[in-house]
Amino acid sequence: MRGSEPKILILGGTAEAAALASAFAELPVKAITSLAGRTSNPARLTGTVRIGGFGGPAGLANYIRVEKIHLVIDATHPYAARISQNAVIATEATKTPLVRLERPAWEKQPDDNWIDISGEAEAANAILPHARVFLALGRQHIAPFAKRADVHFVMRMIDPPEAALPPDCELILARPGDFAAEKQFLEKRKIGLIVSRNSGGTISYAKIEAARALGLPVMMISRPPVAARNIVASPEEAITFARTSLGF
Repeated sequence: MRGSEPKILILGGTAEAAALASAFAELPVKAITSLAGRTSNPARLTGTVRIGGFGGPAGLANYIRVEKIHLVIDATHPYAARISQNAVIATEATKTPLVRLERPAWEKQPDDNWIDISGEAEAANAILPHARVFLALGRQHIAPFAKRADVHFVMRMIDPPEAALPPDCELILARPGDFAAEKQFLEKRKIGLIVSRNSGGTISYAKIEAARALGLPVMMISRPPVAARNIVASPEEAITFARTSLGF
């Protein structure tokens, strides 16, 4: 690639970040996708990929300076609040444009039975004894539930967790299924409650649709506030922002 092409840092780990990397490969820019490295076998991405943390906002700011990054696109998970905040601090320190790609949250439908919850700790305390719960959270978010020996948890994730598991639990290493598969999953295990984050998107929405069909309550953990000033809702909007900011 030509050295004069603007460099874009994509803070990734989502389907939207992968779509951006593919799109930028066809444009006169150099995109670098950064992954936290929490998944042992991440999906293959187009273009340059770096794996690992930056060492806080100062480390990210140093990376931006050394690599001469022209634009940062924060396309991390809606709940990755720490890296998003670090991106704000680092781009302000380096005077680098930043745009947050925040996929739209799921909207509650008339037949949904959602219980709004502020975080995992509150959810762990609110679950009734002897409940059968599908804990639809990432492996790094299960620690608050480990103390609940009086609850049967079903957990499904891509990689096994490093934290201690609840005493009464079933761990399934798998990805989400479609509506029929999720409905069968919940019925087979006699799930009475789901604990979920409002991740948005289509990949994991089938469990919400299945819960609606079965009349199951869902403890929906609220999203953290967005710290960035510039916010878009799709890869297409992020590309438009990049074109406007960088003039390509």
